[in-house]
This record gives sequence, structure tokens and C-alpha cells, in this order.
Amino acid sequence: MSHAWMPTSPCGPSCLSDDEPAVGKARVVARLAGALGVLVASLLALPLLPIVGGRGRELIAKGIFRALLRAFGVRLEVTGDLPPAKGRGALVTANHISWLDIAAVNAVRPMRALAKLDIRAWPVLGPIVAAAGSVFLDRENLRALPKTMNELAEVMRSGSQVYVCPEGTTWCGQGLGAYRHAVFQAAIDGGVPVRPLALRYRTADGRETSAPSFIGDETIIDSVLRVAKLRGLTLELRILDEIAPGRAADRRELAALTEAATNSALGRVMLPAQRRRVPRTTLHQNSRLAG
Repeated sequence: MSHAWMPTSPCGPSCLSDDEPAVGKARVVARLAGALGVLVASLLALPLLPIVGGRGRELIAKGIFRALLRAFGVRLEVTGDLPPAKGRGALVTANHISWLDIAAVNAVRPMRALAKLDIRAWPVLGPIVAAAGSVFLDRENLRALPKTMNELAEVMRSGSQVYVCPEGTTWCGQGLGAYRHAVFQAAIDGGVPVRPLALRYRTADGRETSAPSFIGDETIIDSVLRVAKLRGLTLELRILDEIAPGRAADRRELAALTEAATNSALGRVMLPAQRRRVPRTTLHQNSRLAG
């Protein structure tokens, strides 16, 4: 059941252009077959992860996610360096556009993630994300949030990097949703830095595109099929300077610093937040319902 604090995005079908360079049907079929092959290989590799050691697990995970990107013809361009954890935890944040975001981040540096509960059931990514030790968040159960944030803080305190999407949901990439504050409290409680990432998708002709986004009421299958048709898709991943523990006074300021860094890297203009005015009649009706 949804609640008033459920993250929402205004993005929908109107955000998607229909003039992106496309491949032929045979290439689409080949890509989907390749992705299926990655799924099978990843499922076969999962039992090996607990016994191959940390370095071995990282190499296997990198290989799987890079193979997934190649299967869909996605070129990954990385700017900056994301060092391994080496016992030093961090909250790794990124703007959220597509299911491909997860593959890109883990193709650079495999890590645990804060993921919504229904990702467990996703093809290809779901079993891998679960096996990577992800912390799952039930967004429909607001009472579970404090416990999940405590778990997230403990995971980072123990030395793990954790990838999160502070917007709480996907956007088309043409704008950025407000960064939610709760995950930043976990960074403060864990005493770890924040490492912002900025993601952008471009077509073969260099145009920024919203086509890979996973938005509105569409299913993961709808988005996968659209991505499989794209020609020359490039995913740009920029690794930004970390925000050290103690840099912000509280979680609200830490969220604002992280959001501003991401917007700056993407060339977005941040507008001052506007306080929503609620008509008195609405307030009166709500008070009657509450009573």
C-alpha cells in the first residue's frame, strides 16, 4: 500500500522521444539472447561467490555487469576514480534513470546497494543484486524505514561501500528529483563519507537521451525492449569528489550538498524549493478525516 511519503516522479511516456537511432530486429533478438546468456552465466556463478574470496568475487561481478552492458550495446565512459573500500565504508549516491544504472556502477566497482524490495524479482539483475549483499527497502512500509537505515549505517560502519539512489525513484534524466534525507542520516550515523556519482545517457550522435529511462507505469520488460533497440547508446558516469564526514551539520545539509554536486556535474540549474501552499478548505477537510 502506498503512503503520502512514497517517492514519486512526474516523468512518463511524454518524456520519451521516438526518433532515437535504432538497430534492426535481428540485432534486437541477438541482444536479448546475449542478455539471457549473461543471466544464465550469472546464476551459474552465484554459488562460487562465497568461496572465491573478495578479489575473486569482485572480478566475477565486474565481468557479469560489463557483459550485460555489452549485450545491450552500451558503451560505458567513466570520468574519475572510485577506489575500493579497503575497510573504509562510504555512501555512494547517484541520480537514478534506468535499471542500467546498477549495471554501470557495479561494472566500475562492485558493491552492496540499497535496493527496493521488488528488485529481487527482476530478471538478470535481481539475483545478482541480492547475492551482492544488498540491503532491501520496503518502500510501502514506512515503519520499516528506521530499521533499514540502522542496518545501512551498520553495513557502512563495517567497511562496505553502499550504492544508493537518494531520489527514491527513477527520473527521465532531463531533470533531477529532490534527494531524500533518510539515507544521509545513515552516512552520518556510520561516520562515513558520501561519494556522489552523476549519470547521463547519450545516443550515437551525441544527444542526451531519456530513452533508457525506466519511468511511469511501464514494466521492466518494456524498458529492456526499448534499450535493446537503441543504436550507439553511451552511458557517461562521472565520479565526483567525496564529501567528508562532518562536512555537513545534519542530514538535510548533507543531502543538499550531494544534490548540488550532482546537478553541477550534469549542468543542471537548481531552483530554490517552493513551499507548497495548501488551501484552508483542504486543511479543514483533512482535519475532519483525521478526527
